[in-house]
Amino acid sequence: MKRGLFFLPMLFMTFSISCEDKKLQNEHRIDLFADERHEGTAYIMNEQECFDASDMVVSASDVKLVDSSSGRGPSVFIYKINSGEVLKTTRDSIVAFPVQILSNQRLKLKTGPMYMYLKKLQGYPFIAKEKHLKYQWLKAAPVYSVKEKD
Repeated sequence: MKRGLFFLPMLFMTFSISCEDKKLQNEHRIDLFADERHEGTAYIMNEQECFDASDMVVSASDVKLVDSSSGRGPSVFIYKINSGEVLKTTRDSIVAFPVQILSNQRLKLKTGPMYMYLKKLQGYPFIAKEKHLKYQWLKAAPVYSVKEKD
């Protein structure tokens, strides 16, 4: 019995020292993905990249926000393009205006003609059916103004 009491303090000291070593190991962190993480920066496409990545490009000046939803779930904005000129299309040969589009971001609409870069709508089946949506705004594309040709 006396031997057991002698080893008990030794066991307690060994356990407390090993716990301190683990605390030191937890404080020293190694970030394996430090080069891949860019917080607070967003990639913005240039005009040519937007044109190439789009399914449809429309030059329009009469664009208005008609509906929006925010709060629960992702934000959704629905815009109406009343008239415009189709510059590129990969899906529809004839586009009947007005056209409604969906965007996950609030667009900074400009006065005057602007380019609308659109992709085929993915997801949102209930909104698409109710609002007759076929296209959505190209992610990471800003609103570019149409430049006057000399």
